[in-house]
Amino acid sequence: MKSRSEAFFKEASKKLNSAKEELFKPAEDIVSYSVCKNAQFAIENFLKGYLTKNNIELQQNETIVSLYDKCVSIDKNFTSIDLSAIGCKNHTIDSRYCSEINSVSACFDTADSIDTYLRKNKIV
Repeated sequence: MKSRSEAFFKEASKKLNSAKEELFKPAEDIVSYSVCKNAQFAIENFLKGYLTKNNIELQQNETIVSLYDKCVSIDKNFTSIDLSAIGCKNHTIDSRYCSEINSVSACFDTADSIDTYLRKNKIV
């Protein structure tokens, strides 16, 4: 399971960096869809990495919320990560919620806060 969780964490970090690179372009050059997708996949992979590291079996059509709830059941401190600004959290990842820059920034910020939390707790 360790190598699988490491693969999730590696992919999550890669997606977070891609989102960050896009977000730091001049405003007129930002492709919000790219930031959003990469941030969503980073969130999903960070959560999956944490769960597989804790030997939790993943189901096929997990949502960000279902993954997050499983993480909270393992570590109550996960509640310090706020998912309220993410419009897609109750759906399988798709493009319906990736249009405006505010939601895109919120999604990126959430991915970044999960990364920070996992690093601070020496999980990643």
